[in-house]
Order: sequence, then structure tokens, then C-alpha cells
Amino acid sequence: MPKVSILVPTYNVSQYLDECMQSLIRQTLKDIEIICINDGSTDNSLEILKGYAAKDSRIKIIDKENGGYGIAMNMGLEQATGEYVGILEPDDYVKLNMYETLYNIAKKEDLDFIKADFYRFVHNENGKLILHYHQLSQDLNLYNRVINPYEEPQVFRLIMNTWSGIYKRSFLLENNIKHHETPGASFQDNGFWFKTFCYAKRTYFVNKPFYLNRRDNPNSSVHNKEKVFCMNDEYAYIHKFMEDNPKFLERFMDQYSFRRYHNYINSYHRVGEEYKDMYLERFQQEFKEAFEAGELRQENFTEYEWEGIQVLLENALAFKYFMKYDEKREQYNRIKAKYEDIAGSTSFKLGKSIMAIPCKIKDAIKTK
Repeated sequence: MPKVSILVPTYNVSQYLDECMQSLIRQTLKDIEIICINDGSTDNSLEILKGYAAKDSRIKIIDKENGGYGIAMNMGLEQATGEYVGILEPDDYVKLNMYETLYNIAKKEDLDFIKADFYRFVHNENGKLILHYHQLSQDLNLYNRVINPYEEPQVFRLIMNTWSGIYKRSFLLENNIKHHETPGASFQDNGFWFKTFCYAKRTYFVNKPFYLNRRDNPNSSVHNKEKVFCMNDEYAYIHKFMEDNPKFLERFMDQYSFRRYHNYINSYHRVGEEYKDMYLERFQQEFKEAFEAGELRQENFTEYEWEGIQVLLENALAFKYFMKYDEKREQYNRIKAKYEDIAGSTSFKLGKSIMAIPCKIKDAIKTK
């Protein structure tokens, strides 16, 4: 049994695949299994994978017709034999000590899953790598200790991703945790993520980044403007899962509603302009139904978020302008935070102190 099986769901990513695979075959943890699921690629992704598999016996390839992310991931999970399972998107890559570090903690603490902070990255027009550090949580008390999500459901507020950690394979199998398999859909990792948090009793979050998540792949689902209701379909799937498990429905409805609201807003911003009004109509209808069912509680949202929900329930067009204001507010907060970072830097303080002397001399001359 390998210590970690890493799943690489692959579809038309030939230009990024070498960087991804190099980060895996050079891992400091050598006892790994790399399962690449080629989901009907029409470029030369499969040939690249075969080239790596010919040189490294740890690499297995599943070659299948295109059927979508969820089906590919579930096929990979079925083939995995590792004690733990990781996920690496083929346009991303990881630090060379990621799986060794996380496995050692997971093994020591007997964890259902462990996750870590991560980077998002793009390349500028000159090809320079631009990294942005992302913390899973702003609450440092949620890091570096064992947490049971049922007892501390605030962990559902952490940044949602399935790839910055590893999962105990027996935990996934015992609870039948799989991805949603709707062909052609996107965001099917949301349901997987939600289920792992519902079932897990021993989780752990590390405040160090190991995973590098690409944001400049134009073919990524986060940039797809035409898959309009995929996120809504995924949350209907999660809701059905909770209906089938009443203890989760009762305990985690607040967390579900919070994630749903924010992911629907993200989807609104993602879809093409020609679909936005149609998307808002469905957004409003679904949240009216949720409000009437008692699934939306004011205490689960900030005052500003709750104001937005009230606007949405009353008038979808007004909510469109509410979100435009929200975008400007976020832009202002980002600029403010950037200025505060600069103002707090040593170089800024030094420059300010140096400039203070000529300014005082200048003021003294003026007074004379």
C-alpha cells in the first residue's frame, strides 16, 4: 500500500502538464502512487502522460472517453490503493515536500483529512510568476490542532478547495464519499468538499502553503461564462444529500446556506452578460424557497450580507446594483489593505523618517 495516491484528472492541459508531473515525480515522499485519468483529451496530454509512465512505475494511466470531472475523479478513487489520497489539478503544481509533510502529520494524528494554505498564481505579460498567498482561515485558532467539524462547524467557513490536502482513503470508502457525476457539469468538487466536512471527525489545518493553484488558464471552469447553472445544480445535489442524512441537515444547514449564497454570487460574476438576468431570476427564486422553508437565518450572515439577501428577495434588479456597489467596496478594501501593508513596511517608515528632516527645514525657512 503506497502512503499517498495522487489523482490527476486530465483534459487538454498539455502546455501545463510537464510542470505538474515534475512536481509529483520529484516529491520527497517517494512511496506514492500517481493516477492520471485522461478524460478524452484531444491534444497531446495522453502522450505526455505515457512518456512519464514509461520512466516511472509509480504512474498509472486511466484512459477514458470524455465524461466529465466527477466521473473521472470517481474512477481514480476506485483505482487508488494508497493509505491517503491527494488531488492535483493538471494545470497546477505542488511544492516538493507537500505530501511528505502532510502525510506525517496525518499519520501521527490519525486524521480523516488534512489541508494546508496555498498560493494562487498568474504570470504577467513578461512571463514573471506572481504569487498570492491564501490562508484557509483568518482565524489562527483553527490551525495546527485536531478539529471535529460537527463540534466546531465554523470550519465550514474556510476557503473551499479539495486539492490542498490529503484524505484517508478508508474514510472516503466507509462513508461512500464520491463526486457528483452529472456529465459536462462543473464545480463537482463542491459536493465532495461538503461531504468530507460533514462526515469527518478528525481534521487538521496547516498554516503553511504547499499547493500552487493556477488562475491564468483560460480553459478553467472558473472562467467559463456559458455553464450558467452548474453551481445551482451542485447545491441541489448537496441539499439532497443532507435530506437523506437528517443529522447533517439539522446541524449544517447554516453552513450550507452561507456557502450557497457566496458561491451563487461568484457564479453571477462568472457567467456571460447575456445570462446574468436569467441567473438572477433563478438565484432569487431559490432563495425565496429557502427563506420560506426557514433555511436562511439572519445570525448566520453579517449585517451587510443579510441586507443583500433582503434586497435579493425583494427585487432581483435592485440586487444587481447592490452587487455592483459591493464590488466597488471590495476594490476599495483591497486598495486600503495594500496601502496599509506598504505603510507598515520598514522601507516606507525609513523613507518617511528621512523625508521628515528636509520637510522640517523647509517649514523652518518658510516661517523665517
